[in-house]
Amino acid sequence: MQTKETKSNNNMAKKDSNVGKTYLISKDDTDNPKLGIKVLSDGRESLYLDYYLGYRMQYDEAKDKEVAVKDRKRESLKLYLWQAPRTPIERKQNKETLELAKKIRFERGQEFLESGEGYRLKKDRKINFLDYFQTYIDNYTKKDIRMVQIALSRFKDFFTDTPEYNRFDKSKSIQPDQLNKDMMIAFAEYLQTRSKGEGAKSIYQRFKKVINYAIEHDVMIKNPCLGVIIKVDDQILRKDILSLEEEQTLIATHYANENPNIRRAFIFCLYCGLRFCDVKDLTYRNIDYSNELLKFEQNKTKGHSVNSGVVIPLNDNLITFIGEAPEDDNLDALVFPLPSYEACGKALRRWVKRAGINKHISWHCARHSFATNILNNGANIKTTATLLGHSGLKHTEKYVRAVDALKQEAINSLPEIKL
Repeated sequence: MQTKETKSNNNMAKKDSNVGKTYLISKDDTDNPKLGIKVLSDGRESLYLDYYLGYRMQYDEAKDKEVAVKDRKRESLKLYLWQAPRTPIERKQNKETLELAKKIRFERGQEFLESGEGYRLKKDRKINFLDYFQTYIDNYTKKDIRMVQIALSRFKDFFTDTPEYNRFDKSKSIQPDQLNKDMMIAFAEYLQTRSKGEGAKSIYQRFKKVINYAIEHDVMIKNPCLGVIIKVDDQILRKDILSLEEEQTLIATHYANENPNIRRAFIFCLYCGLRFCDVKDLTYRNIDYSNELLKFEQNKTKGHSVNSGVVIPLNDNLITFIGEAPEDDNLDALVFPLPSYEACGKALRRWVKRAGINKHISWHCARHSFATNILNNGANIKTTATLLGHSGLKHTEKYVRAVDALKQEAINSLPEIKL
């Protein structure tokens, strides 16, 4: 049980840990400058203004390329708040001081807009949004960079294929303030005609990330994507799948200069339902040879889901297919050393075409095929969800509907009864 002295010491330690910290209190993202607070060691908080001056390109030695760096400056208002007001007088002083600071912030904001620095910021809004988008990609480090690149490519294709916006294709340029809601509605519709499955929604989500980034950095003022959404029925499986017979046809097919690792990895995904991002990181440490189990954490949910871990039983055939661990006992060696996703996709399309399978098969189709085929062979939905690493049954239900559709197709394929 804590004593009053212990609680007091804890509170003092907490206060000390906050000394020197700064945080913004402006609620409106468009405020420039924004009102901020710095915690002082004497129990007070100092008020300041934080000006955003745009961004500049600066060479980063570690990344060996130019990166965008925010330009900012601060102005101390020499106004102070009580960090923990104890009396009505101190609380009243805080309220009056804060009101004065907000008034000063507004006045400084008006002055800033008319200043040379404010003019420079306005000029940033006259840049070519396509170049800005490309710079964003050049500095992007997350794993979904391929989808962000596709978003820019689709946006350029949209200008080429849409007569109303051909002028932007010809000029290869569009200013941020030229993007509007009507254009975004047309772009969303265009994406749905170009992409299968959930692709349109995923691409549009990445596009909106760049828009939000531009707004955050004052390159855009209004969000043209507000109210423009792409709805997808998550319970419908839109991607093509391979039947068990087509899988065997594919496995029996070879082509010149094929990459054996791409071939083995895709077959493994057909039999275990792994995503590309997981199979490419698979090491021999993930294989429990004694218990014939595959154990790994899903890259997609690792770090933010308690259900990221997956355990998949392996049979003798799959253990043989994987092969023994390296003789040097390097358990961190990759089971399937793969090239880039793009190279794997290109090889897969060539392989499928050579096999005579007239379907649009991407790497993720292996996961869909696995789920649909085991359900079709009698597995229940809960088992299927567990093998796929789904936290619930919602995402697995679309495979049940796919199986039902296949059954209906099978019935419809029967010859007509003639009496």
